[in-house]
Amino acid sequence: MKDNIVLIGMPGCGKSTLGVVLAKSTNRNFVDVDLLIQQKAGKKLHKIIEDQGLAFFSELENSVGASVEAENSVIATGGSIIFGEDAMAHLKEIGTVVYLRLPIEVIKKRIRNFATRGIAMKPGETLDDVFAQRSPLYEKYADMVIDCENVTFEENLEKLINALDK
Repeated sequence: MKDNIVLIGMPGCGKSTLGVVLAKSTNRNFVDVDLLIQQKAGKKLHKIIEDQGLAFFSELENSVGASVEAENSVIATGGSIIFGEDAMAHLKEIGTVVYLRLPIEVIKKRIRNFATRGIAMKPGETLDDVFAQRSPLYEKYADMVIDCENVTFEENLEKLINALDK
């Protein structure tokens, strides 16, 4: 198995939160691609999208994702990274890609801070639209899928560790 674990999925599915604890539990480093993007741009995700537009943000996300250098790490990605072919090719090369799958109804309940979350959405798009566009790509790129519905955080962590051990 590749020594990096790459977490993909919709905003609110737990990539960053679960990723930090998974890294601690498996003695790995933790890399958050959204934080790398913010560091490179010098501003928060929603400000990048507001100030420079969605196309600029998408190019930046693809570029940053394609340049991640990590070993023995858990890498949490942004929900829209699956649109970046260079980023996904690189991440699949350096790690095992795990899709944290949740139904749209659960995601809607979890996401409360739309204005400052930095979700890559076109004007007029709904979260349902985004979910419909992204879900097939998450499935396409995933080396494994973890269903995260109706389980506790600890159960998700255990499911993920057990799946990675196989």
